[in-house]
Amino acid sequence: MKLKTIATSGIIAALYVAVSLVILPFGFTNVQFRVSEMFNHLVVFNKKFIFGIVLGVFVVNLFSPLGMYDLFFGVGQSLLALSITILSAKFIKGLLKRMIFNTLIFTFTMFIIAFELNLALKFPFLLTWLTVAIGEFVVMAVGIPVMIALNKKLHFKKLI
Repeated sequence: MKLKTIATSGIIAALYVAVSLVILPFGFTNVQFRVSEMFNHLVVFNKKFIFGIVLGVFVVNLFSPLGMYDLFFGVGQSLLALSITILSAKFIKGLLKRMIFNTLIFTFTMFIIAFELNLALKFPFLLTWLTVAIGEFVVMAVGIPVMIALNKKLHFKKLI
């Protein structure tokens, strides 16, 4: 792995952690609005961003009151959804279409987080899936225009 990729991944992870910790109480409950999740759209620009995002999720989940549950399920859900989005790039052309797909994949795979919260805290699975999915959808949907605007200034594809 190139030094530039490692450095950029570290910066992305640090940004993910910083943004997550600002809204800490809203990132670990059955109603989640983890604003840092909009960084998930970075893989649409370049698949190498997966390293920084997953590292950021791992570090943030070290602060989770659910401990190992969040490390396993949270990191696993992110890795799965990001991987599906990366693989879909072969079939889905255009940044906007891929970002919409990414939003839908992350929203759908929140069943993994709902399962975790059901397992760890006995929250009702279907209701929890609905609430965490809504939070994820809102953050990811709002993240689309934000990330498109940032890309115009930062040129994400060239950063890593």
